[in-house]
Amino acid sequence: MKHWMTVSQIGRGYADGTLSPVALIEALLERIQAHDPQYHAFIHFDRTVALEQAMHAEKAWRAGRSLGPLHGVPVGIKDIIDMAGQTTSCHSVVMRAHIAREDAPVVSALRAAGAIMFGKLSLHEFAIGGPSFDLPFPPARNPWNINHHPGGSSSGSGTALAAGFLPLALGTDTGGSVRHPAAACGLVGLKPTYDLVSRRGVYPLAMSLDHVGPMARTVEDVALLLDVMVRTSSSLTHPRPLSYARDLKLGVKGLRIGFVRHFHEQDDIADPEVTLALEQACEVFRSLGAEVRDIHLPSLQTFGATQKVIMMAEGWAIHARNLRERPEDYAQMSRRKLLCGAFLGGGDYVQAMQCRGELIDTVNQAFGEVDLLLAANSFEAACRIDDVSEVVRTYTRQARVPFNLTGHPALAVMNGLSQAGLPLSLQLIGKNFDEVTLLRAGAAFEQATPWHTMHPEL
Repeated sequence: MKHWMTVSQIGRGYADGTLSPVALIEALLERIQAHDPQYHAFIHFDRTVALEQAMHAEKAWRAGRSLGPLHGVPVGIKDIIDMAGQTTSCHSVVMRAHIAREDAPVVSALRAAGAIMFGKLSLHEFAIGGPSFDLPFPPARNPWNINHHPGGSSSGSGTALAAGFLPLALGTDTGGSVRHPAAACGLVGLKPTYDLVSRRGVYPLAMSLDHVGPMARTVEDVALLLDVMVRTSSSLTHPRPLSYARDLKLGVKGLRIGFVRHFHEQDDIADPEVTLALEQACEVFRSLGAEVRDIHLPSLQTFGATQKVIMMAEGWAIHARNLRERPEDYAQMSRRKLLCGAFLGGGDYVQAMQCRGELIDTVNQAFGEVDLLLAANSFEAACRIDDVSEVVRTYTRQARVPFNLTGHPALAVMNGLSQAGLPLSLQLIGKNFDEVTLLRAGAAFEQATPWHTMHPEL
């Protein structure tokens, strides 16, 4: 089925003539037309533009002028990222009239690689709200169960991928917003090392915590998308590999993995099925030749409190004027969160930044003993989207926030299904700028388990 094809499968089809960009786009358009009115992955989609891009790609492929693995491959863009001439709504009334003057560098890089820009995807308002029902754009739904939360804030990205609307998507991650929908929707999501991918042209939430990350259904597809995303980063001083997909088949034999067990067993108690899936994942890595042992970091509460002060202070600095002048235009969920920043002082922010430095040092020291960390992602499967109290409660029951604070790369990979048939997920965390090893470990786990082959029925 065309809607579950990977980037490599698409490329092989284009190369041998068994698939064309136009045929792929037409099949995806048909699926979107049939199902997105119920799942709300897209805020904006232009069928004519998508087909025009597909025709250009098809001509190039037929003439033997491939631009690389993403040429003719559709990519969805979270609607917090600028695309020239299109609205960057941030899923908000506040921004619905804002037209981007130019592409964000990450979008420019995708265009240069021949990718097909496949519309703007829904999110939680300004990447902080929640599944809000008091906005003109309905919240995205989880394809594994339409009554459940798809995670956020990159909710439309997660929904579109899990629903088979497209193979690749961009998300952003300030407190876990790539890895949360990856967890809820059974996907692969990477929060790269801080500053590995340019954030220019992306509406900020908290500039010292924001990341732009790739999302897909397989580790290889995430690696291929990352290869393109890093090309226009002006802030990168660390040398880049020729390809982030280069070591995906090397396995994990000899790698040292530190299991941060206390996050989900002591600091906060995960659901038993989450704990069991994590233990089983450890056994998979051991069976593949990795050394897995427990490792201790500061508590989730310490990471969480520090990150929250920084995010609220920086978020208030960005939104203060609009919140004073037009608070009614914000959804209730995001308004309440952003207003917390008004009560913080400069001393609070400085103290949090000092604590942040200490936490970064501690995690870096841990990487002197191990090559990777393994931790829980969400502490339970996705809750119902219409249960506001559960949405609020479960947002903090996760282990994603520490690595926004420290900036280390973190990869979310599906590692099971709950008894209710909803995805479960783990995180692998790597050393700064060592995405190659991180993706290598994720690929080894993926190939040793069946989870990446499972898809929801819409």
